[in-house]
Amino acid sequence: MPASTTTPSRRGEPSRLQRAVFQPIGDAGRAALVERRIAEAITGGVLAPGTKLPAESELAKLFGVAPVTAREALQSLRERHLVVTRRGRNGGSFVVETADAAEFALRALRDMSRVALRDLAAHYLAVTGACVGLAAQRADPSEVLRIRSRLDRYTGNDPLTWRRLADDAHLEISALSQSARLTREQMRLQAEFSPFLALVDASEADRDRSRSQLLAVLDAVSAADSATATRQVRESIADAMDRLIDRQAELARS
Repeated sequence: MPASTTTPSRRGEPSRLQRAVFQPIGDAGRAALVERRIAEAITGGVLAPGTKLPAESELAKLFGVAPVTAREALQSLRERHLVVTRRGRNGGSFVVETADAAEFALRALRDMSRVALRDLAAHYLAVTGACVGLAAQRADPSEVLRIRSRLDRYTGNDPLTWRRLADDAHLEISALSQSARLTREQMRLQAEFSPFLALVDASEADRDRSRSQLLAVLDAVSAADSATATRQVRESIADAMDRLIDRQAELARS
């Protein structure tokens, strides 16, 4: 289906990053880990303002933790003013309407050191580069065409729609690598790095630039050209880093 040119519906099908939020966290999972994963999804814009979270019992089941652990995590999120709980027939726990992913990202960028920012980008490059390199070797061109067709049909000028479309495309490419480990790591990193990518895609011209870079990666993957696909990823991330560093300098001056 063609990508929507409006803000993604809160009641629509969850994006791949949204589904990744509620994956089991294993034996190490405690309230703090549940809280952190949901908080990162909110501050990263994966869970939009007004999004209704699963009920406590469902959260516990999804994360693989005890119900009391899910309850403690929600209480901490309420204390941080990231979640509000309403009673009644249409009640539940919701992301607060004042949650602003762009503001969270600007704050994180301002407070992050240049070394930490470059380290995050290096990790993202290592995983994304490995994914596209393997995808170029293993993917069927028809699978790549389906991803590209959605990007080709995108004609909107909505930053949230573009970010979701781009994130989904990256995750679909990683799935084409046929590596479960790399795909899981790509999902985690995409959620962490996506808010910063949204900052450098603030204008329509910036989004067109990022779209062209992503299409070039897909073309290389479709052509089974692993070297070119990896190089395209490296260049696009380097370009994003340059723009992020410029933005960070602007924040420092202000």
